[in-house]
Amino acid sequence: MVKNDRWIREAAKNGMIEPFNPKQSRKGVISYGVSSYGYDMRINDEFKIFTNINNTVVDPKLFDPKSFADFKGDVCIIPPNSFVLATSLEYFRIPRDVLVICLGKSTYARCGLVVNVTPLEPEWEGHVTIEISNTTPLPAKIYANEGIAQLIFLQAAEICETSYKDKSGKYQAQRGITLPRM
Repeated sequence: MVKNDRWIREAAKNGMIEPFNPKQSRKGVISYGVSSYGYDMRINDEFKIFTNINNTVVDPKLFDPKSFADFKGDVCIIPPNSFVLATSLEYFRIPRDVLVICLGKSTYARCGLVVNVTPLEPEWEGHVTIEISNTTPLPAKIYANEGIAQLIFLQAAEICETSYKDKSGKYQAQRGITLPRM
């Protein structure tokens, strides 16, 4: 595990997280910034709201972008039993000896909103595309520019043999909301 003060200095010095908030902001917002052993990331104000208006089949190998309605705003309403895609406000550059696990914030979980758990592999960089599911039978709000997920940083004892960058991963250096790729 990375010592908190050490990773904060490293993150700020090496541009690991941009923009970087060295303290946890929480007054009047869903918290974001540095946490005990991680970082609470925010979501941007652009969303793709899932819609079945076109009655297409969801296929990760041949994804139809018409499955989403684009929306930009400070508050996004997720329809009942549906989901949205969003992107992190922060751009991340993960060091070669670190693996990051992304977990949904409990504030949203307690409202029936589930953030998909996703890893950020060593030497991956980009905006995090994140899926937020509304498991309730009611519409639900999410707030742009506020915390959406906590990132837990796990430092390895040694450098990985093959990083995401080495593999030329298909989501390397993604900007904005990125749909499934083959």
